Amino acid sequence: MSEGPRPHDEKDEEKEHEKEDEKREEKSAEEKWQHDPLGTLIWAGILIWAGIVLLADNLGQLDVWATQLGVPDFSAWNFIFLGAALLLVLEILVRLAVPAYRRPVVGTAIFALILFGIGLGDRFGWELIWPAILIIVGLSILLRGFTRRR
Repeated sequence: MSEGPRPHDEKDEEKEHEKEDEKREEKSAEEKWQHDPLGTLIWAGILIWAGIVLLADNLGQLDVWATQLGVPDFSAWNFIFLGAALLLVLEILVRLAVPAYRRPVVGTAIFALILFGIGLGDRFGWELIWPAILIIVGLSILLRGFTRRR
């Protein structure tokens, strides 16, 4: 005896709708992460900053800048890491202030702190930088736990 088509079950219909909803949500999340003009702008800015600093170093102008800023012992890499960290902090501030660009920023903040640490490592020493980074990361986790939406 051959079986005819199965009657359409409500459960099957619900499952189909759930799958469609999941696909739609996944696609919109992927599209959100793919189209990130702020992230693109910040990383382009970091590369441009690094190029400017290296060019200034090659032309002998970086020593003049460093002396004027009161950090004559800073190398080009110190300036590159500090500039990159400042650009990442700018990204964090924009993401927190502008709803259209809102995304999680804890990872970016940790990365910015590490870049600050690398940039300032020659000036202050790692025995001060790493504990400060750990304290700030711990405080951010603590604050995030208290301010999380329920």
